[in-house]
Amino acid sequence: MKGNIMELKDEEQIIDVLKALGSESRMKIIEVLQNEDMNLNQISEFINMPASSVTVNIKKLEEAGLIETEYKPGNHGSQKICSLNYDKILINLPGNRELKDKNLIETSMPIGNYKDFEVSPTCGLASEKAVIGELDDVKSFLHPEHIHAQILWFGKGYVKYVFPNNLPKNSQAAKLELSMEICSETSDYNEDWPSDISLWINGVEIGVWTSPGDFGEKRGILNPDWWYFDQTQHGLLKIWKVTEEGTYVDGNKISNVTLNELNLEKEDFIDVKIGVKEDARNVGGVNLFGRKFGNYRQDIMLRYRYKFND
Repeated sequence: MKGNIMELKDEEQIIDVLKALGSESRMKIIEVLQNEDMNLNQISEFINMPASSVTVNIKKLEEAGLIETEYKPGNHGSQKICSLNYDKILINLPGNRELKDKNLIETSMPIGNYKDFEVSPTCGLASEKAVIGELDDVKSFLHPEHIHAQILWFGKGYVKYVFPNNLPKNSQAAKLELSMEICSETSDYNEDWPSDISLWINGVEIGVWTSPGDFGEKRGILNPDWWYFDQTQHGLLKIWKVTEEGTYVDGNKISNVTLNELNLEKEDFIDVKIGVKEDARNVGGVNLFGRKFGNYRQDIMLRYRYKFND
């Protein structure tokens, strides 16, 4: 594992995960899987638990998205290998966020609800039910069903979204944050496939993040059963933040672009463009994941804090 964090926001998902963790036996299973992947017999011997009980507990952990199982060849036929998906859990407690922080505005944007695009193959979209249109056909991005996309990908180009700007009168943004599950894109997948992904806000390029690869070795936790095993499975959850001092990705400064340069107070919308420039060093494409694909149950999330002018 690489420090994967499970972020819980949905109330139903929070309850499911806490129920799965509410067992000493299942906590022991998680503990042993922290160090290495194991089959059912190995877990049974390690924690001194009957194999039948291990099977029941593994199923509950898998249903909660905490672990993943996969059948692999063994000395005596196939064996069920169990691996841990996360080593940390972040829980966002339910409630009325507006009452807790009146100066915070949040907007969730489905990845299929783009307003403009310019893409080149490899490219395509899929909902949680099926592929939308035809693979590697740019016209599929015009299909009426594109608004239901839960994963979309392109080798070159960009997609653009328009968020409502709900800043109150006589106020100004103090911090802007944009989070999304994202990775590179190539044919099938390649975990060593860097891509220099740029983000523009209101026409201003705020910085470049280099995705390390197009991830497909481990199946995405939220992916529907019909999704292909030999294709992209999940991305990384990246958090872009623009402040009065500069722009950051996951807390690391990537540019000197500040909030003042984005002119947020002058428009009724916030324009967000995600793509790869033609002259980028690594033209490695983009995969974007919605709340029903990949590893994170979220769409593109825009958050900004504001303060009132004196």
